[in-house]
Amino acid sequence: MSTTTPTTPPVRGTATGATLTERVRAGNARHLFPCETRLYAEPLVLARGDGVFVEDTDGRTYLDLFSGILTTSVGHCHPEVVGAVQRQVETLGHTSTLYMTENEVAMAERLTRIAPRGLDRTFFTNSGTEAIETAVMLARVHTGRSDVFALRYGYSGRSALATDLTAHAAWRPLPASAPGIKHVLSPYPYRCPFHRPCDERCVDALAHDLEEAIVTTTNGRPAALLAETVLGVGGYIVPQPGYFARVAEVIRRYGGLLIIDEVQSGFGRTGGHWFGIEHWGVEPDIMVMAKGIANGFPVAATMARDDVAKSWTAKTISTFGGNPVGMAAAIATNDVMVRENVPARAEARGRQLREGLDALQARHDWIGDVRGMGLMQALELVDDRESRTASATHAKRLLEAAKDEALLIGVGGLNGNVIRIGPSLLITEEEVADALARLERACQRVEAA
Repeated sequence: MSTTTPTTPPVRGTATGATLTERVRAGNARHLFPCETRLYAEPLVLARGDGVFVEDTDGRTYLDLFSGILTTSVGHCHPEVVGAVQRQVETLGHTSTLYMTENEVAMAERLTRIAPRGLDRTFFTNSGTEAIETAVMLARVHTGRSDVFALRYGYSGRSALATDLTAHAAWRPLPASAPGIKHVLSPYPYRCPFHRPCDERCVDALAHDLEEAIVTTTNGRPAALLAETVLGVGGYIVPQPGYFARVAEVIRRYGGLLIIDEVQSGFGRTGGHWFGIEHWGVEPDIMVMAKGIANGFPVAATMARDDVAKSWTAKTISTFGGNPVGMAAAIATNDVMVRENVPARAEARGRQLREGLDALQARHDWIGDVRGMGLMQALELVDDRESRTASATHAKRLLEAAKDEALLIGVGGLNGNVIRIGPSLLITEEEVADALARLERACQRVEAA
């Protein structure tokens, strides 16, 4: 797709005078749930995509730095994924988990080859929410316990259990309803409650907080600790070195399991490794993944140690989990990822991106923090660096200014003040440079406003 010439002419007004874009927006307002979150004052209506570019229904092309929330991992409409899906649809479209398919077994084998050691069993579902539900159920079944610890600033999905696990008020529509969910302090170096700047003493304090929570808010018999390796919705919060080793030791000392959430950070996204937890040399008991696993098709997976997986003896089923078409997309995506060595690519392009973001911070004093790993980078925006007061206003302005520069970025953080960047893992050096130039112009627009 050209960055300047649309592949089809813009859609003109109909006899009623409304364009396709206007009709879709009107239909959205009339027929869809109002709670569906949209970006921008005038939400985009996207029509097609190719690689790191997408085109809206007015024919304008955008460079996509958010990849459908880090999901189109090898780019929009990758031809190998498209071809694999087309061939599978012509052969067998659906089975349910009551039957076996070659695709499901083949994808599980691929995951075992790249996952941390010991994760030999896989259960496929359709979304990160379902993967989390599966992981928590499995931990409780294996341990015979119910108390699960999650992190403040963490996000786990949209089911009743997942929203109780989520520690963002804005993402919780109801008061807590699931028993046994506890929240502990999150490893957030930029806003560390212990020391500034953070150091190894903070890891000790965070581990102590978890242990104190275990012995004061439970009977001392926890089922699990659930943690994202990089907190996604929280604003790409990267834990302090040594954090995971310490909390893994604590939760296991009390007989609980370590559940690691790689829904956003998995599949080479953090650079150098296939999964984020590998940066810290910690092996999970259970691990969940979704988003980038199948380049936009609804596939998620829960992986576990053999002894843990065998604990689940009750009947269960997933109607769409392990769907032949989704598995075909996942296998094709994995083939591309392995051939292109996406962990190394993300490390190299992530280094280039980070250097550009650091340069932006040096020029704009409302960029308080730059953080992330690989091609998962963030800007935390503030009123001023001294007070570190969160500025959702700056984030909204930068989001809109980037759109004006035909650049798509994301937003997150507890206060809506963190810009999130996570492009296709196949983004090129030239495309990263182009994106940084657009982002700099967007920053200039914010300051000129």
